[in-house]
Amino acid sequence: MPAETGAETGAAPRFNILIVAQEGRLAYEAALFAASLRASDPAFPGRLILAEPQPGPLWPEDPRIADPELRALLTDHFGAEIRPFESRHFGAEYPYGNKIEGLSVLPEGEPFVFFDTDTLITGPLSQLPFDFSKPSASMRREGTWPQIELYGPGYGEIWKSLYDRFGLDYESSLDLAQPDEYWQRYLYFNAGWFFHEDPKTFGERFLRYALTIRDDPPRELVCQQLFPWLDQIALPLVIHGLGGARHTLPEGTLDGSHSCHYRMLPLLYAREGDAVVELLERIVAPQKVKKVLKAHKPIRKMVLHGQGRKVRALFDQADLPRKEQAIRNRIRKNGFWMR
Repeated sequence: MPAETGAETGAAPRFNILIVAQEGRLAYEAALFAASLRASDPAFPGRLILAEPQPGPLWPEDPRIADPELRALLTDHFGAEIRPFESRHFGAEYPYGNKIEGLSVLPEGEPFVFFDTDTLITGPLSQLPFDFSKPSASMRREGTWPQIELYGPGYGEIWKSLYDRFGLDYESSLDLAQPDEYWQRYLYFNAGWFFHEDPKTFGERFLRYALTIRDDPPRELVCQQLFPWLDQIALPLVIHGLGGARHTLPEGTLDGSHSCHYRMLPLLYAREGDAVVELLERIVAPQKVKKVLKAHKPIRKMVLHGQGRKVRALFDQADLPRKEQAIRNRIRKNGFWMR
């Protein structure tokens, strides 16, 4: 039976959260995510579900979380559920595909929000006015795809070929406030978070679109690099086809007051607000958490040994370099880059 929506009950809807967790960096980021959720939204009524890929022919090494203490921290201490899934289409060659195939672990008919694991929850998600019938995704993105080639098709021709391939209305997806052939005119998201009312419907369409684009792309894509952008090429088509759009959630909430997609700890210290830094250091401080997470070098060095504060001192957070590459270069030059 489908879960009640906020519109039906007059309250914020109950939903599940999905992140992907596997051996290595993502497992430790998952612990930071879980800790931040419990700190920022202790009354969150839904389930925190971790999709864990299982060993198989598409993984040369076992992708499961090996450390029993880390698994116990995630499940027993933070209350997360680790659910296995089989990688049938992507695996190690395209790990971003985990967010597509991992949707299969979610309960059918229950609203969900997916987050990239390198995210901190900074406000009470349970109080946000999600309309899960109108899916959306992160607008904290850059014009990474497509890359227009000389004498090749333009933005409009490339995107229209994809909408036509899947029988979608192209014109209604456009932001007509933006000029023709400017990348922001065309529906494009960062896949760092997205939501919908039913993971089965969303996941099956996401998988079908991604595999079609990978295996049988329109001819207009012949000059385009599909990797690592495949998930972000398919995502706007899925969202538009399911009745979603840009900004169906109030702006400034996710990727703002309620979540921070930091991506790498040195970048977090360099450019995020004081409240995010303080949250990170607070959730790692308890001894039970610290003794497990110190095994991950970036957490140990950046957070526990204070290198993150040294990174922060390299920058004026009110006047950061315009390009991320300049931030990365300064961190590297001073010997603090790590992931």
